[in-house]
Amino acid sequence: MEFVGTWWALLPPVIAIVLALITKKTYLSLFAGVFVGALLLAQFDPVATINNIILSNAGTEEEPLAVGFIGVISDPWNAGIYLFLIMLGFIVALVNASGGSAAFGRWAAKHVHSRVGVQLATVFFSYLIFIDDYFACLTVGSVMRTVTDSKNVSRAKLSYIIDATAAPICIISPISSWAAAVSATASSLDTGVTGIQLFISSIPYNFYSLFTIIFVLALVFFRFDYGPMAKSELAAYKEGKLGSLGNEDTIEDEKARVFDMIIPIVVLIASCIVGMLYIGGFWDAEMITDAGEATYMNLAVAFGTTDASVGLPWGCLIALAIIIIYLLARRRVNLKGLTDCLIKGFEAMIPALLILTFALCLKSLTSALGADVFIAGLMEGAAAELYMMLPAIIFLVGLGLGFATGTSWGTFGILIPIVVSIFTTEPVLLTIGISACLAGAVCGDHCSPISDTTIMASAGANVDHIEHVSTQLPYALTVAAISFVTYIIAGFTQNVILCLAIGAVLTIATLIILKKTVGVSVEERKVSTNENAN
Repeated sequence: MEFVGTWWALLPPVIAIVLALITKKTYLSLFAGVFVGALLLAQFDPVATINNIILSNAGTEEEPLAVGFIGVISDPWNAGIYLFLIMLGFIVALVNASGGSAAFGRWAAKHVHSRVGVQLATVFFSYLIFIDDYFACLTVGSVMRTVTDSKNVSRAKLSYIIDATAAPICIISPISSWAAAVSATASSLDTGVTGIQLFISSIPYNFYSLFTIIFVLALVFFRFDYGPMAKSELAAYKEGKLGSLGNEDTIEDEKARVFDMIIPIVVLIASCIVGMLYIGGFWDAEMITDAGEATYMNLAVAFGTTDASVGLPWGCLIALAIIIIYLLARRRVNLKGLTDCLIKGFEAMIPALLILTFALCLKSLTSALGADVFIAGLMEGAAAELYMMLPAIIFLVGLGLGFATGTSWGTFGILIPIVVSIFTTEPVLLTIGISACLAGAVCGDHCSPISDTTIMASAGANVDHIEHVSTQLPYALTVAAISFVTYIIAGFTQNVILCLAIGAVLTIATLIILKKTVGVSVEERKVSTNENAN
């Protein structure tokens, strides 16, 4: 029986996702998906199944694909992200040990007086880090969890805010690792414009990302939650059960100052930006394009040619050296403390590293089984009969593929060539179709437990990964439904202003209805509880 390129290719991630949501056992669920994927790829041969789990070669001769745990761990891109995670854990441990986190928390408690204030501060801090979603999730979570803890905001809410602002901001920023990935994918296709031009033109039609930004802000201002998030917020606000994994050490030291937190974070952000620009060749006088022409560097070109898996560790290493020198000069840590922080930082990142490894292995097996071939066939089959509905269908397909594979970049890498081939003679629908593809990829990424960005958000907030996924899912699906309706309208009207206006109104109206029906305001609930007790 043939499993490659059929609906069977989607079975392993579906099994992993369903088991994770039912059992709440992340590692076991992911391994079950890996095992099923390896079994299908091996045609139920037990020896070949073991090889696929450990290391096996798949793909084609032109594009070989290493599947299994050894394959994903040894992949240069993945290795770079592992290194970045470990060094970032070291930096967080250093800032905690210096007392900087506690000092920043004390300062925030004095100057930010409400739950709305700390949530808005988290949102706006995420907006500032628009260059890369991994970087945003880990940095914002590490910095803001002390502040949100001071106002009894649950870690589930914190992880949702940073996850819901990281990728949506990156995907609408022309200067980001996401813009680089989309531009690189589109540049190799015959669209009549450059990759970066196509990306910029798609921004107004990226409804899911734009409406998610509106949704998060409105949700904070309306002061309510619904679904599993309401339960987590009630537990945090009424009982102080924030949902932390409990492996954090916040050291109180009156000699510590707010700058012991701010300076390391500023250095980290600046160094990582410089690192990505350097790897992208920003300081090269000129570069030679594929066509043999010389072009001078600018920010967009540099980010378009950079490699985040090298640039982020490169910048983080420079930042780490500067931060160590600063803290030693301030006598906030000593040599023994440095060694302790290295161990604590690595230990704090172990859950994220494990989940990421399992998820990457599952992705490699799903790719080897040809999930992209199956999805591409569905897309091409629908093109002829549902032409004006295609933007909405592309959004759903992108959502489903992103959810099943856990990768936004892989999703739009698969779908963009298909979209271009469908809308070759329709430039406006091409732009809408590309936007729908990108929006669906981000939405699927938000919904998927095996998404690396979702894993990073859990790690940044230091919350149980399945709790983050289950509390975020209703919110992501709410915005997805609004976006789907808007893409239907966009396919027929091709009027971006009309679509944005309708989508924004639908987003606010939906939240108002939810607040009046199933919404729970933790502040009002506590007041009501206290009144009943009296």
